Amino acid sequence: MARPSTVAFKFIALSFLVLSLAYFAQSYVSPLGPAPHLGTGLRLSVILSTLVNYVQAAVYAPFAAQQVPLSAPQPPQDADDSEITIGEPRPRFTRRIIAVGDIHGDLENAGRVLQMSGVVDEDGNWSGNVDVFVQTGDVIDRGDDTIELFQWMEDLREQAHGMGGEVINLLGNHEWMNAIGEWLAAYVYPSEIETFGSISARQKAVTTGWLGATWASNYTTAARLPLHNLLGPPNTDYPPEKGSMYALANAGPLSHAAFSFVHGGLAPTYPNLQPFPSAINNLSASLLRKLRSRSPQPPPHPPHGYPGLPAGTTREEARLYGSDGPLWYRGWAEEEEEKICEKVDQVLQKTGTRRMVMGHTPHLQSIVARCGGKVLIIDTGISHAYGGALSALSIEYTLEPVKGGGWKEQEVVKALYAEQEDELLATAVREFTEDLW
Repeated sequence: MARPSTVAFKFIALSFLVLSLAYFAQSYVSPLGPAPHLGTGLRLSVILSTLVNYVQAAVYAPFAAQQVPLSAPQPPQDADDSEITIGEPRPRFTRRIIAVGDIHGDLENAGRVLQMSGVVDEDGNWSGNVDVFVQTGDVIDRGDDTIELFQWMEDLREQAHGMGGEVINLLGNHEWMNAIGEWLAAYVYPSEIETFGSISARQKAVTTGWLGATWASNYTTAARLPLHNLLGPPNTDYPPEKGSMYALANAGPLSHAAFSFVHGGLAPTYPNLQPFPSAINNLSASLLRKLRSRSPQPPPHPPHGYPGLPAGTTREEARLYGSDGPLWYRGWAEEEEEKICEKVDQVLQKTGTRRMVMGHTPHLQSIVARCGGKVLIIDTGISHAYGGALSALSIEYTLEPVKGGGWKEQEVVKALYAEQEDELLATAVREFTEDLW
């Protein structure tokens, strides 16, 4: 065994000296000591007791046995978005979600909507009053605030992360059109191009530059948002892989307790619904990578010819961008309700969800709920380009223990408006006695 160093011996000797002085002083100022009438004895005694304890620890530390931390398994924790009821032996979980549809280049109206719905405070910063904010795409075009809006989304993402929240951004068909090179004058305004500096600067930004890189790293084409942490974080696949830590909960009473989000819609005929959402998002990432890798990038259309999808695009990637793909599909919004409601459950079953949320097809008066709230269409033309209702979708989820055993689960889905009365769109209450996992 190595001999203690001279420095160690000096430290121990000094510690014993300080310890002796501390014991002496403590006894002198103790309330039971020689001068309790001075009134400072108790306070000094406490201070000196602390000093004694500190010095004792320093003296004994070199000789103390090392403790090995225990690695006993821990029960599942509600890491974030949870609320514990005081005095309740089992946890009560709550989650509040806000989703907003197309905002098309309008920072002012987007700011009004996010403040009205509690996502941001009066300064435009993350408020901490919601757990998850979802934006379903089409931030770009039809307005001049493209740069500021996308930068704001990134600021909110960082702020939310620091406060235990989450920002989920989807790519809409207009983000994809710009990445491809389709800049029709009806929605790409000269005044918006000027905010980038030039046509070439804008093209670089949306392909190989900062904005294209942001889309590639922080945006997806589809999202699955579990309502409870036991089912996994956002975009946990359904069905989960065998052996996944979330497989048991996804097979239990909370199975399908999730919402899907896309820009256009999940068509019943679309072949890549499983696993959801990674089957879609992997195709999305691959196609976007091919678009950003073109060299040189084709000049925008018009005035040049339509560039189309890049060389090497697979059939599945082309289908992603097709009429029944998640970016363009409008069937849930436009077909007769009786017809679509016959098909909705098969899509919900495949995607492991209870309700589907989409933008893309504007209804300027209000958010639309179809099939008993299983289909939620949230594009209300927020941008000045449309002049529609300033709206947001609110989802409030609660899972709480029931006295005597069991659980009560509740969903409350509302349409929130800046200039008209809020509207209750759907509610659901379930009680069950099974274990959650």
